[in-house]
Amino acid sequence: MRKPTMPAAKDSNIVKIAVQMNNHTPRLIEFNQKQPLNCIIQELCNHWSIEDAENYALQTDGPHNNYITEKNRVDIRNGCILRLTLSAAKTTSEILHKINGESEADKLSALEKLSQLSTDNTFAEEFINKQGLKLVTTLIESGKFQNVMLAHLLTSFVELMDHGIVSWVVLEAPFVCKVSAYINDASIQDNMVKQSALSIVENVILNSDKYLLVEKEITITNLVRHLQSSVPAIRQNAMALINALFMKADELKKKSLAGTLTSKQVRHVIESHILQGGAVDSDMAHQLYVQQTLLFNLLEPRMQTKMDPQDQDALSKIKELRRIAFDTDQDNRDSAAKKTATFNKDYKKLGFKCDINPVLDFTETPPGLLALDCMYYFARNQQDNYMKIVLENSCRADEHECPFGRTSIELTKLLCSVLQIGEPPSEQGQTYHPLFFTHDHPFEEFFCIGIVLLNKTWKEMRATAEDFVKVMSVVREQIKRALDAQPSNMEKFKLQLQTLTYSDITQLWQQEQINREEWESHARPVVELKEQIMPEIMDLIKQQRLGFLVEGTRFTKQSKGQRSKFKFWYVRLSPNHKVLHYGDCDEKSAPALEELPNKLAVVDIKDLVTGKDCRPNKDLKKKAASQLAFSLILESQSVEPTTLDFLAPDELVFDYWTDGINSLLGKPMVSKEMEKDLDTLLGMEIKLRLLDAEGVDIPQDPPPIPPPPSNYEFCYEYEVK
Repeated sequence: MRKPTMPAAKDSNIVKIAVQMNNHTPRLIEFNQKQPLNCIIQELCNHWSIEDAENYALQTDGPHNNYITEKNRVDIRNGCILRLTLSAAKTTSEILHKINGESEADKLSALEKLSQLSTDNTFAEEFINKQGLKLVTTLIESGKFQNVMLAHLLTSFVELMDHGIVSWVVLEAPFVCKVSAYINDASIQDNMVKQSALSIVENVILNSDKYLLVEKEITITNLVRHLQSSVPAIRQNAMALINALFMKADELKKKSLAGTLTSKQVRHVIESHILQGGAVDSDMAHQLYVQQTLLFNLLEPRMQTKMDPQDQDALSKIKELRRIAFDTDQDNRDSAAKKTATFNKDYKKLGFKCDINPVLDFTETPPGLLALDCMYYFARNQQDNYMKIVLENSCRADEHECPFGRTSIELTKLLCSVLQIGEPPSEQGQTYHPLFFTHDHPFEEFFCIGIVLLNKTWKEMRATAEDFVKVMSVVREQIKRALDAQPSNMEKFKLQLQTLTYSDITQLWQQEQINREEWESHARPVVELKEQIMPEIMDLIKQQRLGFLVEGTRFTKQSKGQRSKFKFWYVRLSPNHKVLHYGDCDEKSAPALEELPNKLAVVDIKDLVTGKDCRPNKDLKKKAASQLAFSLILESQSVEPTTLDFLAPDELVFDYWTDGINSLLGKPMVSKEMEKDLDTLLGMEIKLRLLDAEGVDIPQDPPPIPPPPSNYEFCYEYEVK
């Protein structure tokens, strides 16, 4: 009988693919990764009777026709579809020939093909090496091409430069001016021209020294016009160009740009055409985040500046804070000494730490002078709220006073931290807040809402000076959670805060803690840890139960028709857990072990029964049956089982005694109290053992074990003696 042949092992280097070619029937081939690429191409050309195989190459078939090279061939998988087509060198020569030719139709088809192939690195290298990029730059600069042909030229330029083969620094001023003119020209209708021109100028600013040139050529007004486009990519590129101009500007120019961007006209455009124009995609979200960060970072100098005692502007702001809150006609008639005493008293009411010289309150950075700016803005623009807060706290007892000065400084520091003022925008950041694009002084207005919230929370918590840190932590949580809801304007932000009172935050924290603990309790590492420490916890519960039995318990006697002067009996377990001692007692006594005359060896206990099966409940009427009764069945020669019957005074004693007896008999403890104790002790032990992992997310499954090394021939350097 012939032995069955084993199937041949599959070669991992061979993949089955399809190869297409224009006007030919596609082929299914086995693509050998170890075979040279030119040999595979030669075989395909031989099959289709193509003589000049050196002019052909393989390309992926899809939206991006990338050439297959020795570097990227490893990406070919089973089922891939490739196309046999002209090589990058041959295609480049044909495109350049047609662009330099006379036929407009040939030029259009060549430029269209160029814009498609420019995304491929192999083609881009070949095209640039043959001076193709230089030709494209010259054609754009000449201004001879319009509409579709210009769009293909600009798109090709963007894609070719995107490979990083050529630096943006080499671009000359005439080219930059020409592309900038396409941005400024309102008559241009082709969207690809606008989109590509905006992208080119943005890259020129970020990657070359042509900022001053672009600044002269491009106006914010024209860029705002592009923000109103119906094409998302144009809006996104326009916002990116605005941000690039902002980043490269000097401090004076940045302030001017910020004034323009926060003006009502520009804010309306951003609100109506971007924020309210449908879902914001990830690219636009990043640009909004960048602009928000750049605008807030203009506050960094004030945030990092200590107050100079000679700064007259800052001194006048402090005096104005006092004047708005307390100034009366009497102040003007008082003597200088009396004025000084009055001012010091007022500064104390305003909540400054140093009421003699409030300047010292603004020496910490952050928040530096930014805190004073916010306080001054609040007093001038929301005078009623300002006076209400100051006067309310002036009337409170000292221990419950919410000091306006100190809380304002700490709140400003908190807001700077929440908004990460001073940190440069990250390349991946996408967190922006629409409400900051709806006001010309967003940070100051944000502060005004925050200081009112802080005072409200202080009252809700009935806080004192000792609770200052706790109040600030609650306010931080309220602000962050309200921002997470992405309110569209300041009014909606206020409404969101109204749903986040101190009690709401406390409940949310508690629920999140419960949810986190519940989730972590099902994580595999925690489950395995529980299994490890479970025996320790069960032994601890067992020892506690036996200790309770050793302590002893007074039980009520079961009446069987005989009158006795004793209504109670006392039961103790011996310290060595081998004998139960019991005997009569009165309602107040707790007899010592040696005072109990009766003994029962634990080895003589056959079983424990509870509920309706125990002797006391069988002797009682159905209605009188107790859930706290239990009986010990003893070893006996008689037909009727001998029992020792108990009626526990409460459920806790019942659970402890039944658990203790079961543990003595080597049976599992099954009471409700045991389950409760187990959950409590197990939870506490888990928390104690995971203290070092506080703040670390515990994965649902452990990380995979890495594969073993290919060999164990490890080499160690050592000195030969």
